[in-house]
Amino acid sequence: MIAKQDLPTACQLDESGIIASARTVFDAESRALRKQAEMVDENFIKAVRQILACQGRVIVTGMGKSGHIARKIAATLASTGTPAYFVHPGEASHGDLGMIMPEDIVIGISNSGESAELADIIGYTRRFSIPLLGVTSRAQSTLAQASDILLLLPQEPEVGALSLAPTTSTTMTLALGDALAVAVLECKGFTAEDFRNFHPGGKLGKTLQRVQDLMHKANELPLARPEELMSHVLLVMTEKRFGCVGIVNDAGALIGIITDGDLRRHMDDGLTKRTAASLMTADPMTMPPRLLAAEALKILNDNQRTQVFIVDEAHKPVGILHLHDLLRVGIA
Repeated sequence: MIAKQDLPTACQLDESGIIASARTVFDAESRALRKQAEMVDENFIKAVRQILACQGRVIVTGMGKSGHIARKIAATLASTGTPAYFVHPGEASHGDLGMIMPEDIVIGISNSGESAELADIIGYTRRFSIPLLGVTSRAQSTLAQASDILLLLPQEPEVGALSLAPTTSTTMTLALGDALAVAVLECKGFTAEDFRNFHPGGKLGKTLQRVQDLMHKANELPLARPEELMSHVLLVMTEKRFGCVGIVNDAGALIGIITDGDLRRHMDDGLTKRTAASLMTADPMTMPPRLLAAEALKILNDNQRTQVFIVDEAHKPVGILHLHDLLRVGIA
């Protein structure tokens, strides 16, 4: 462990100067983004339509810091239903051009528009008539002039005392990529279920799970008929271990529920001889199978319930969900 006194202490800014430096960055980049928003024009519309019409994949490329941003844009497009991947321009010149097919489109990123490493990719798109979407701040640059669609960035200075490190330019490029991805997914009518298909893992994937993915089904359901004696209902409740029994009519529809709380409230010598109908709570709370698991958790918490029956359109029970099923998979 490094002792506090061993850490470097030399700094030409005091505490207020450090805070001022941070705010300068936020203010400068916010201004650049507002100017960028004002510059959105018909070329952005053309770019969105080009991506929507693409029969192959969206190839995103850039060198250096632009390359890092290109990777993120490709990942965002892919995760929202548009096949996309990053091609390193240096590797492209040594064989990876073969990864780009005639039905693809290419998004080339270079703030100056003069990145030498992009030359081979630009030439390749021109040779095989592959649509090229150029992202640059210089309208007269090589990249801009070669592009079929030009997405021009404002010529805003990089933030910092030296104005050399890519900061403002990469922020604007990243925002442009997000804008393209969001516009495309909204044009496609991309749904939360579609999103879940591309995000099955992690917290996001868990939150987007449906009740039908987590519920207990078939022989696991604790069910009884209204005319059956509580002696039988108690056996079903004990065997299934959900702390409740659903009461179904002749058509198989759920008409009531008996919980362990009901048992405690009616505990007497004659309990086992009573019918299920005499103890059940009619018209219990239910949920549809396609309800999001996160919504189910909120409903259970709001109603102070630990379990709920899942019913189909005919109100027949097709599953049962317990609060612990949601907590077990990390939905909380």
